Amino acid sequence: MDRSKELFVLGSAAGILYWDMETKMPPRALPLRGEQLSALELLLHKKHTDPEVDHLLSACEKDIGSFNPVQKRNLHLLRKSYDESARLPDSLVMETAKHQSKCNGSWKKAKAAKDFKMFRDDLEKMIDLREQAAEILMQVKGSSTPYNALLDEFEPNMTAERIDVVFSGLRDGLVKLIDKVRSADKQPDLSILSRKVPVDVQKRMSKEVMDFITFDTTSENAGGRLDETEHPFSTGSYDDVRITTHYYEDRFISSIFSVMHEGGHALYEQGLPREWQYQPVGSACSYGIHESQSRFVENIIGRSPEYIGHALPRFRKIAPKAFHGMSSKDLVSAANAVCPSKIRIEADEVTYALHIIVRYEIEKEIFAHKVTVDELPQLWNQKYSDYLGVKVENDGEGVLQDTHWSGGSFGYFPSYALGNIYSGMFLEKMSKDVPGWRSGLHKGEFAPVLQWLRQNVHSKGNFYDPADLVRVATGKELTIVPFMKYLEKKMSRIYEF
Repeated sequence: MDRSKELFVLGSAAGILYWDMETKMPPRALPLRGEQLSALELLLHKKHTDPEVDHLLSACEKDIGSFNPVQKRNLHLLRKSYDESARLPDSLVMETAKHQSKCNGSWKKAKAAKDFKMFRDDLEKMIDLREQAAEILMQVKGSSTPYNALLDEFEPNMTAERIDVVFSGLRDGLVKLIDKVRSADKQPDLSILSRKVPVDVQKRMSKEVMDFITFDTTSENAGGRLDETEHPFSTGSYDDVRITTHYYEDRFISSIFSVMHEGGHALYEQGLPREWQYQPVGSACSYGIHESQSRFVENIIGRSPEYIGHALPRFRKIAPKAFHGMSSKDLVSAANAVCPSKIRIEADEVTYALHIIVRYEIEKEIFAHKVTVDELPQLWNQKYSDYLGVKVENDGEGVLQDTHWSGGSFGYFPSYALGNIYSGMFLEKMSKDVPGWRSGLHKGEFAPVLQWLRQNVHSKGNFYDPADLVRVATGKELTIVPFMKYLEKKMSRIYEF
């Protein structure tokens, strides 16, 4: 546990360096930051794979009969982590960490220039580095393919074969729902969302949102921050959790829901069991469970008629001109409108999973060597045309729109769609346990919702694998039914079908 704490502290330091790179760091500092992160990653890797760790784990395993359940889970997580990390060469770990900074820098420039060719070589090298790691890890994990080994890093025990089945049912259900929406006579007025709101005013609105979900960034006891970046993200845990957003003067709703989304991630990290801090069991369960919390706060809470009914009068006080004459019903309809788009982070709830399926299918093809790096922009654009019926005009709104590949996070994207499915299951169970939560939201009461999430998700930390946590929290195996029922009910009210 002493070694576990040391790894946690060093890892959190690396996280702050990454946060600084995305928010405050001057451009010329990028090469040095790459060296700093690389040095830290190498230090972490060496400490992680010290042969003495193997000796300590083996000694503990001989005495496992005397361990309590938490100690057994810690031992399992430490052994899994050690066996996987110990097989990765120091040189590969260091080269990957160094290349992440370079790759991220070239991605930013390429996205700004809307030119994939500026990113192409760095992306190809990143894919090669991750494939080298995946081929090693698949042997350790017992995975059937390199891509399954990458998936396991983000969603333990999840495979492409299982995802294919889940995504197939999800895709079919969403297509039917989209058809209903498109054929409905009632259509939301989206023009209200393009009213201009100055950035300084939007920052005050963000504060209103954070106050509602109780993410404290201003008091003497604050454990959070909100900053600006190109691509919103969150980092940190326990007493230092930082979220970011991006402001658009003609899309005020974007920052509202990105603050909600990242705030959901932050609440999860701040709700982890204090007594388990620095232990493996005191970390988040998985990226999919993490995403379920962000999507829960952003969509199930943030886009609900009850929350919007509560928030609109407050937004109107902050920005009278922008919200003049806007009714709660109009804003609910516009905020939940189904509009196939080219940008994932701007996607509505119904079409969002199709964005994920595009990325998932492309990643599978990359690691099955069925597509080359040069073919990625064209393949991306074709899938967006086929699945969402939209025409991608340039690389900036196409294959370059996400930061994940620049950091080597292949296998991450499916967690987003799985998070939606998990959130639907949590909603179904919470509605039974806390039947008055909606009326409470309208009065500005978020506490009952947060208390349920704390008790059933946050407080469990990493004691369970994701599928087991969902079963413990809801009493059910993974199913898309609650999520689809939630969407169907919400859309039928908005589109009146």
